[in-house]
Amino acid sequence: MTQTPTHVVHAFLKAMEALDYDEGLKWIAEGCEYTNLPMTTVRGPAGVRAVLEPFFAPTMANEFKIVREAASGETVIVERLDRHQLGPDRWAELPVVGVFEVRDGLIQVWRDYFDMATLVRQWPELQAAA
Repeated sequence: MTQTPTHVVHAFLKAMEALDYDEGLKWIAEGCEYTNLPMTTVRGPAGVRAVLEPFFAPTMANEFKIVREAASGETVIVERLDRHQLGPDRWAELPVVGVFEVRDGLIQVWRDYFDMATLVRQWPELQAAA
């Protein structure tokens, strides 16, 4: 059964929320272009993992709350509130808009747009690591 582009994006986000890289990266095409604006662009599952794994390493939990979404053909746009637990009572919350292009059941293009200053204000350790 062919998965809809929206299903593919939801399955990917659910796996990444749980830090299940093996499951999540199954949804990423070998040639996928991932742009994590305003930071970097990488390619393929290994590139995505190289960006996300160190970023999520200090988190105790992640939540990706979908606020709004729209889909047209192969393109899915997801407005999210990404929440990262950094301690027992400490969460960083980041509004993000993700644009995904899905073909043949895999994410071919993924762009996340967010304000880095909003994240660093809540997670100053990121500034020190940069």
